Amino acid sequence: MIDNFQFSIVNLFMKFTLEKSDSTYNSRAGKLELPHGEVLTPVFMPVGTNSTVKTLTMKQVKSTGAQIILANAYHLYLRPGADLIEKAGGLHKWSNWKDPILTDSGGFQVFSHGRFGKSKITDDGVFFKDPWSGKEHFIGPEESINIQNKLGADIIMAFDDCPKLPSTIEELEASLDRTHKWAIRCQKAHKKEDIQALFLIIQGGSNEVLRKKSVEFISNLNPEGIAIGGVSVGEAKEDIYRITAHTLNKLPKDKPRYLMGVGTPEDLIFGILCGADMFDCVMPTRIARHGTFYTNEGRKIIKNAEFINDFSSLGKDCTCYSCLNHTKAYIRHLFKTNEPTGPTLLSIHNIYFLTNLVEKLRQSIINNTLGGFLNQCTLTPHEMIKRYLPSHQLL
Repeated sequence: MIDNFQFSIVNLFMKFTLEKSDSTYNSRAGKLELPHGEVLTPVFMPVGTNSTVKTLTMKQVKSTGAQIILANAYHLYLRPGADLIEKAGGLHKWSNWKDPILTDSGGFQVFSHGRFGKSKITDDGVFFKDPWSGKEHFIGPEESINIQNKLGADIIMAFDDCPKLPSTIEELEASLDRTHKWAIRCQKAHKKEDIQALFLIIQGGSNEVLRKKSVEFISNLNPEGIAIGGVSVGEAKEDIYRITAHTLNKLPKDKPRYLMGVGTPEDLIFGILCGADMFDCVMPTRIARHGTFYTNEGRKIIKNAEFINDFSSLGKDCTCYSCLNHTKAYIRHLFKTNEPTGPTLLSIHNIYFLTNLVEKLRQSIINNTLGGFLNQCTLTPHEMIKRYLPSHQLL
């Protein structure tokens, strides 16, 4: 592994510079320059599905250290509609988030039968019903790209076929073939290449042979960035780590790599060791709304009686707004009395915890101190590293 080097890919609207690669692991530190600002990688992206991170104002999101947020084209297409957001001036003006935004194509949502009702998948696209009104809709690659062009995010995602679990090998092959054909159609449909970067998505389920095939096909299309989809959608934890390590090891080094839907502290550490640059996950805000918060010792539940008289902050040495201003006892009181400020404070803390963790990893890559950081970090998934990164031993 080259230890100290720099190269970049440049488009009229996006520049990706890989600044440093760790000499022991596949970890990378880089920089994405986008129309709405600079993003230092690796980076965790909070999820703002409906053009808002739940329970937080954009100022509060910014205070967590977030550099870029994610919104979902599927949800925004249904409510309030891409045309209205375009009329408002695009997602940035609509939501008043001034930094970069990435939009997910909605591929996973329209295939999620259990949550959104039965969908019909064809080679053209997907027929589905609005989960709120029951109205029938159709989204294919062209429609998804058109929606995202109207939304105006800095990075948009290809419309892909996320295979169900479990799937037979025949079903996985058919799904992968569809994803590859749709990737080509997405590239052809993209009308704002001068201001939006289109990332293509690798699929293949938990099958290593199909993942390798997808890496080769998608890489040959020369996209601005490459994402790994279809992980963290219900598989066993071991399969997630195995496929993450296997796939990231085969991706081209000169493009940003996005590991979709992954974002627990342990998963972030493992993904970064494998060479991923970008992550997103709903987990930090979802668990916060139910009273769970991250610490260096693992997750804690603020409603527990142990915090009744605990006047310390949520995290030792944490400098997020919640920890600088409030105690566990106070935040527990907010949850016990159903005050909405409670979930807000835990959401701020959880997002900050992840962005701060990723920033520490980035600095350790740059400073050649990654091994020491991993050995000291209580959240490092040592067993998974030994199992799926056998050639990389902790220093």
